Amino acid sequence: MSHPERLSPPGGEPVGAIAKPPSPNGKSSESLAEFAARYGLTQSAARPPLGRYIRDVWQRRTFIWNFASSKSMSMYTSSRLGQLWQVLTPLLNAFIYYLIFGVLLQQKRGVTDYIPFLVTGVFVFSFCQRSMIAGAKSIGNNLSLIRALHFPRASLPFAFVIVELQHLLVAMGVLVVIVVGFGELPTWHWLLLVPALLMQLVFNIGASLVIARMGAFVRDIQQLLPFILRTWFYASGIFFMTAEKTKGHPLIGKLLEFNPGSVYVELVRTSLLGSYRSDLARQGWTHHHLWLYGLGWAVVAFMGGFWYFYRAEERYGRG
Repeated sequence: MSHPERLSPPGGEPVGAIAKPPSPNGKSSESLAEFAARYGLTQSAARPPLGRYIRDVWQRRTFIWNFASSKSMSMYTSSRLGQLWQVLTPLLNAFIYYLIFGVLLQQKRGVTDYIPFLVTGVFVFSFCQRSMIAGAKSIGNNLSLIRALHFPRASLPFAFVIVELQHLLVAMGVLVVIVVGFGELPTWHWLLLVPALLMQLVFNIGASLVIARMGAFVRDIQQLLPFILRTWFYASGIFFMTAEKTKGHPLIGKLLEFNPGSVYVELVRTSLLGSYRSDLARQGWTHHHLWLYGLGWAVVAFMGGFWYFYRAEERYGRG
């Protein structure tokens, strides 16, 4: 029995057949673009318009959250202590830094309650640090997913930053216990933690999008990034009071103050620690302008990072 698609009309070509594309030897005058348009063919990995791309990312918000939650739950499944490592890791780091910088090097000058001061800095900066490391790996470590499914690739850096946000929220619960243990009682200033951490979240997403694109095409970024982040960590006032260290050096003080890592750490400290607000007042140092810095960094990083990542959308997973 003959198949319908093999029957030929008077013109000679089988019914339903697609004509051959133009020959590369130049005998055909039809270009590949014209050939594709004639048969309604489109590029499978073309970058969509920016507005549609933003809508696509928003429509996948449930996927982003569920993907992040599953990653967070599976991260420590092979460890005996499991999810407890989300808290133990920054706590152990803070303990080591306290022994070195608080006890041996005596960097706690000007700070009344050094342990809450130090633990707050380590917890908050770790959110930036871990988000960027995760962003650098978000594309390269998920190539099989990228090649198997069609979705906006920005969903991956978003999801990995959400993983780190979930870890931070657990750590913040422990931080509150530590702070209360040192005599800090809840005040209305604690409400400022919400906008401070939201601004940091937006900044981290933007920075992670930039590093995700770089890490997707230059794998050496993953090796170099820990050194850059460690230098940034030591320059962000985690161990010392910025206002105390920059006396007589106004330019250095302004640079350290404008540093986004320091900005978000200081905003959380001044929101959470009444003793630290008193320490700053004794130094004659005000912090209210840091809210403008934090907002500015969040907006610039997110908008710039999203645009930068989006421009290479069709190249992720190639090669």
